[in-house]
Amino acid sequence: MDKSEFKVIAQNRRARHEYFILETFEAGLALTGPEIKSIRAGKVSLQEGFARIEGGQAWLEDVYIAPYQFGGWLNPPSKRRRKLLLHRSEIRELQSKTREKGLTLVPLRLYLKNGRAKVELGLARGKHAYDKRQAIAEREATREIERALRV
Repeated sequence: MDKSEFKVIAQNRRARHEYFILETFEAGLALTGPEIKSIRAGKVSLQEGFARIEGGQAWLEDVYIAPYQFGGWLNPPSKRRRKLLLHRSEIRELQSKTREKGLTLVPLRLYLKNGRAKVELGLARGKHAYDKRQAIAEREATREIERALRV
């Protein structure tokens, strides 16, 4: 994807620390007018968000989109459920994969692609504490090697 095609609005950096990302999917979002204006202003947080397949539809939950400043009474609740726009085959595939033990759907980033809001979902498995420590140790080791090579 060319960088000029999309603009990243929010990233969930904590998700990559907390989970092993096995696969990623792109989904559209069904939004109201004030919500998309708030997204364009960058007032979004994906930190506590997750996705769920329910009744043959995909839903994004607990993603915070700040109320639009000039929205007035049109502003919806900031943490409401939002419908994810996916093909039926993708929904079935995600539903079968999330039924496996320990797999969940987490939003990795929210971006605008050709003027439309898209969310990148990651099919993820939770990390244990020792996995996190191992990743930190590997990162520190590569930093030490880079420092040694620079000097």
